[in-house]
Amino acid sequence: MLKLIAPSFPSLRGLALRLVAVGLAMVLSGCAGLPPREAEPPTLSMGASPATTLGRAAASLDAGAQDGLSSIRPLVEASFALDARLELMRRAETSLDVQTYQLGNDKTGRLLLRELRNAARRGVRVRLLLDDFYTTGMDRLLLGLAAEPNAEVRLFNPFVNARDHSATRWLEFFGDFRRLNHRMHNKLFVADGAMAIAGGRNLADEYFLRSDGANFIDFELAMAGPVVPEAARIFDTYWNSDVVYPLQRIAGESGSREALKSEFEAATAPANAPPPAQLSGTDLMGDPPLGTQLADLARVKWMRADAHAAADSPHKALGTLASPAESLAARFHEMTATARSDVIVISPYFIPGDEGMARIREGRARGVRISIVTNSLADSDEPLVNINYNRFRVDMLKLGVNLYEVSTEQLKRNRQFRTLLKKARGRLHAKLALIDREWVLLGSMNLDPRSARLNTEFGVRVRSFELAQALLYAYQLDDIEGVYRVVLMPDGKNVQWIGTGDVDNEVLDSEPDSSLLTRLQLLLFSWFVPTDQL
Repeated sequence: MLKLIAPSFPSLRGLALRLVAVGLAMVLSGCAGLPPREAEPPTLSMGASPATTLGRAAASLDAGAQDGLSSIRPLVEASFALDARLELMRRAETSLDVQTYQLGNDKTGRLLLRELRNAARRGVRVRLLLDDFYTTGMDRLLLGLAAEPNAEVRLFNPFVNARDHSATRWLEFFGDFRRLNHRMHNKLFVADGAMAIAGGRNLADEYFLRSDGANFIDFELAMAGPVVPEAARIFDTYWNSDVVYPLQRIAGESGSREALKSEFEAATAPANAPPPAQLSGTDLMGDPPLGTQLADLARVKWMRADAHAAADSPHKALGTLASPAESLAARFHEMTATARSDVIVISPYFIPGDEGMARIREGRARGVRISIVTNSLADSDEPLVNINYNRFRVDMLKLGVNLYEVSTEQLKRNRQFRTLLKKARGRLHAKLALIDREWVLLGSMNLDPRSARLNTEFGVRVRSFELAQALLYAYQLDDIEGVYRVVLMPDGKNVQWIGTGDVDNEVLDSEPDSSLLTRLQLLLFSWFVPTDQL
């Protein structure tokens, strides 16, 4: 048997090598690079106006106050967050500015694209800014939106060659790694310059509990008032940046506009983009859907808070920040360093690194209580992150950090999450920090080296005891359930997991709910991959 197989192996290997060589030659030498920049006048956000429905609503929330505060409403539940976007899209009269890292080619992504198209046909100016990492095979769909006279789509740090195929995109990625490894992770939605949504959710099924496989637990904030023009100016900075290109310059114009519009119509028809079920009742905060609120703002009061938006410079993608102090991560660490009593961090990907450990050590020396909630190995969509995170667990626990890991199996012991998740997995995706139960930091930034050094991020800083208390209640942060509490084993060198979802409080000595194969793969990977490459 070996004799029959052996002669054919060199030829198969040679064929594979030739295919790779051809692919690399196509991507790295024969194909075009980024097109030259064309001088274009900048386009700017449209401010809130009392002539629009949303402008009047925002003014009503402000109620003539001259305190400089903004109006805010937490969007904890995914269904209410999606409904809020749909309401704002349908009520917009002048402008919609949407910025996101991922727009799914799924029922949610297509539904939102159709609503943007409908708004453009009503005369609303639509600007859609996408990071280009997850747009494989979506060019014609996006060109269909851009074919509308009032709509424009732009791409951040785009891929140029063989855009319809993942394999060739990966070849380009590694061939132009220094440039393409920088991504725009920002998430922002602004309607009529009057109301905005910011937080951690991308625009895809799994971020709104509409996936059958795995869904994300996330958080966003609806906003009106002074924080909105701050956020809108940040959007303008990105939209007009020299690392952003009009879609047509990258994807080309293939086919007539009418043909693109026709394809778009079919792709976003209700059969391919079904709307969610109509909401009834209230969310966890006791608030009705946004449409109900806008119809009776005299009865439904939003929180009032000092809120400010901030973001990395888009030039972070070029590696041209003057210093790390310019980054959103640096501002985050400055805020947490002011904590007097306690810091609660919620982050799906948490890698403190040596600098983070020094900050934790300093905080604990001042008596600051530190709690961290992140994903367990079994429920992380980026399990390789656990290699780095695992290296710091024991040291954090020795410093007295309270450490919790989210688990689907634990979550489903909670009736509410069991109903929401159904058969799907549940993963943490919210990015939050609560400082002294007075300040809330939220946005798109994870606490890992990629967010700090490579990706651009957007965040909002809010001073509000009321919002902090609402989040403590919503996420049960004073008595966490649906997670594993991580503790030191008696030997002080290893960790154990204690369940919190039932009366048994099971104790595990190995990574909960993960397979032996997964743990072995990660162990082997950690031996061969340097820490700074993850």
